[in-house]
Amino acid sequence: MPLTIGDIAPRFALPAAPGEIVDVGARMGERPVVLLFFPLAFSSVCTEELCAVRDSWREWETLDADVFGISVDSPFVTRRFREELDLPFPLLSDFNHEVGAAYGVLYEDYFGLRGVARRAAFVVGTGGRIAYAWVSDRDDVLPDFRAVQDAVGGNR
Repeated sequence: MPLTIGDIAPRFALPAAPGEIVDVGARMGERPVVLLFFPLAFSSVCTEELCAVRDSWREWETLDADVFGISVDSPFVTRRFREELDLPFPLLSDFNHEVGAAYGVLYEDYFGLRGVARRAAFVVGTGGRIAYAWVSDRDDVLPDFRAVQDAVGGNR
């Protein structure tokens, strides 16, 4: 079951590339943290989602929040996907499915694959609690980025 507003956000660290660990948990509480779970790198809708954030990056920067994309792809893949899309924010590898499980966003069956992340968006407020939670059962639906940004704005 996915985390909901008011739940304490699990702290975690994940690789952005082989040997490059990002301690997201250490950033929680300092300023809002945005977590964008997406199913698989290099798929069309995931590319659309991450490019939408990239293309509106000035808006995100004014919110003074940390933004992270998270998928179950390997850190080799997340590094390459970030480079190819020229993203200004880290993509993290949840290859062991631990963070997706903690946030309750993993598919049991995604076209025959187990443990793939659902498309989901969470805002962790400065108090370390979930301030916004959206999890989709449809992989072709993007988050409401305005709602995510509004949640960030209310949690600075």
